[in-house]
Amino acid sequence: MHHIAVLDDFQNVSQQFGDWAGLSSLAKVTVFNDHLVDEDALVQRLLPFDAVCVMRERTPLTRGLLHRLPKLRMIATTANWNASIDLEAAESLRITVCGTETLLSGQSELTWALILALVRRLPTEMASFRQGGWQMSVGGDLNGKIMGVLGLGNSGSAIARYAEAFGMRVIAWSQNMTAESASHHGAALVSKDELFGASDILSIHVRLSDRTRGLVGARELSLMKPRSYLVNTSRGPIVDEAALLDVLRRQRIAGAAVDVFETEPLPADHPFRSLPNLIGTSHIGYVTEGSYEVFYGETVQNIRAWIEGRPIRTITSASK
Repeated sequence: MHHIAVLDDFQNVSQQFGDWAGLSSLAKVTVFNDHLVDEDALVQRLLPFDAVCVMRERTPLTRGLLHRLPKLRMIATTANWNASIDLEAAESLRITVCGTETLLSGQSELTWALILALVRRLPTEMASFRQGGWQMSVGGDLNGKIMGVLGLGNSGSAIARYAEAFGMRVIAWSQNMTAESASHHGAALVSKDELFGASDILSIHVRLSDRTRGLVGARELSLMKPRSYLVNTSRGPIVDEAALLDVLRRQRIAGAAVDVFETEPLPADHPFRSLPNLIGTSHIGYVTEGSYEVFYGETVQNIRAWIEGRPIRTITSASK
């Protein structure tokens, strides 16, 4: 009988998706709804398990942690890549790592919802409405404005299509982007400085890596127009949080919408939670029924295949 840990199931919904019951004769599954930061506490929790299921990058599985888990033989991660798993360490310890496909529409759809909420000042209007008020602000427009997209991968290219449908002009930049690839997605390639200086709304859609960590810092934010907005639904460390906090406090830009943070869950007393010109959500871009059907459904398949000695959807350091 294998012992499987499902970590960070914040909403206690993992067992509603995927055929977990089909594993009952092969494994005992234990679900944890809280999040542990302290490594010693995490080690004590995970010592009995030979397989661990992680949701995206909620709990990093570092080299030091993996070396302290002698029974661990399998890691099941959602999505086909997880930057918080030390794959080299897993390989050296003969720990199999398996991933899943990713339903990409959720992040893009949330991004556009946040853009609309920013421009039409929906949090202010909704709060006023609940308190008996009426028409508190004058909303902005999207038609005719400039949409800046940092990265034109799956989610970034979707944002470019949405922007075109709303009558916006789309400009884009990333480190490897060409004029041809930008044009293919209906965008004009510009320099990094022009992207930040010209955009009325700038949305981030690059993958977190050593090259993109801190890619948006104080210098980039200083180039933005006073009436522009920043949206980040990609990964928190891509943006220098201290720099963003500074420009929002000084009202150097009109506002920001952020779904991802350097530390998650975000501490209850974090200043982002009280800024009037920031809309914050709790990394919910991928938290949809469709995504969870894929994530947990394929996680169960991966566990069964591993137990049967024929692991599928494996992820290795060579996959980088």
